[in-house]
Amino acid sequence: MTIFTEAQNFSSTEITINRYVDGTLLIPESIENPPLVILIAGSGPTDRDGNQSFMKNDMLKKLAEELTKNGVATFRYDKRVVKQLKTRTFDKNIRFDDFVNDAKSVVTHFKPSYSSIIIAGHSQGSLVGLLAAEAEVDGFISLAGAGNPIDQVILEQITKTAPFFTEDSKRVLEILKSGKTTTEFPPALASIFNLDIQPFMSNWMQYNPQELIENLEIPVLIINGTKDLQVSTKEAQLLKERKADAELVIIENMNHLLFEINADDLVNTKSYNELQHPIVPEVITSIVRFIKKYKSTIEE
Repeated sequence: MTIFTEAQNFSSTEITINRYVDGTLLIPESIENPPLVILIAGSGPTDRDGNQSFMKNDMLKKLAEELTKNGVATFRYDKRVVKQLKTRTFDKNIRFDDFVNDAKSVVTHFKPSYSSIIIAGHSQGSLVGLLAAEAEVDGFISLAGAGNPIDQVILEQITKTAPFFTEDSKRVLEILKSGKTTTEFPPALASIFNLDIQPFMSNWMQYNPQELIENLEIPVLIINGTKDLQVSTKEAQLLKERKADAELVIIENMNHLLFEINADDLVNTKSYNELQHPIVPEVITSIVRFIKKYKSTIEE
């Protein structure tokens, strides 16, 4: 199905990549052979627009539309867990590697049609994108992506918010990193260490974003904001340190969802379930400028 939106000058097409991946392709009408940015969502059951059942902000939809208005084709897709939840066929054996395989399948699908493909991963999607970049893409963009492995990120968050669980958390994380599971964890941390999700977490922990980005031989752009409550700017700095030729953009007062927040943490948190916030313009200009360095067909 293709919908032409005259006011926005791009076409929108719903595409099924395979039985796991459905998404939306936006193509600027006035650009011949535009580059394609594949947007990869963050953690949780996040759909192609950046939303979950309890959280609606349209951040990925807004990002895709703004990029396409600026001459860049975009494809954004539902994470496979979204389709499973809709059909009530949730796979308890799902692994982090499944998300990577989904991203690679998207690249493979579009590769014959686009001369330039760039992966842009948001939050957890940044790590997914780093691994999917092995599919020979032309550029990589990390949007609020962590620099540390997920076990270090979890431990830091627990130490900051509930330091009395630090030692227990270290013990459990070591067990999971070794590929084993355990039922011996504080009940208060069940949302993090639930037995059902331990194999997924164990798989996720095997990857170090710093090592992966260091090995990339393509242009890299790293974007983060000073109001990000989930991924601090120091995580972006860690990525930059391991990829010296990467471009690093730190945006003042930008939160995890790429929205501008000029208020306290409560307002910041509320924005996760609000539709009125636009993407910070500097995100769009930074991405377009990054692509234009090696793709001359993008117009001003």
